[in-house]
Amino acid sequence: MGRLIEDMLLLSRVTRREMHVQETDMSALATDVAEELARDDPQRDVQLSIEPGMAATGDPQLLRIVLVNLLGNAWKFTSKHEQAHVSVGTVRDPEHGPAFFVRDDGAGFDAKYKEKLFVAFQRLHAQEEFPGTGIGLATIQRAVRRHGGDVWAEGEVDRGATFYFTIPDLHVSYSARGEQP
Repeated sequence: MGRLIEDMLLLSRVTRREMHVQETDMSALATDVAEELARDDPQRDVQLSIEPGMAATGDPQLLRIVLVNLLGNAWKFTSKHEQAHVSVGTVRDPEHGPAFFVRDDGAGFDAKYKEKLFVAFQRLHAQEEFPGTGIGLATIQRAVRRHGGDVWAEGEVDRGATFYFTIPDLHVSYSARGEQP
């Protein structure tokens, strides 16, 4: 119950807090979050790939909340795999333009329920199978929308999920990747 109350308060604060916009190193932020997850769960074998040179102009605390929730979900929903793969990067989406993504090879979800993903308390997996409060993705959506962005997901049952989000002022060091958007 305490965790639920904390998550609901966070959801409320994401919507109401004053934004402090600045250039944010998304690669470093994702690395910090991933290192925390690995430190808290050292027995997990998770191969993590984080694209270098990702940046966005936004509120670093809100962007951290987005990555904590998305990487935390990737970590959680790959927990049934002996070896898991999680990647964070950027892509040019035909409809949305440049976007960040967090991809995993975990439990995934049935695409026919994707409209429920970002609704508070709507869970697609049993609490016993994957614990949580059902607030995380709603929090992500609010944080991204505060930046004027959008969030969406693709998934397949037992084949993983990819969550995408846009921040209108997204910067990628394409020279590090050797390609253009």
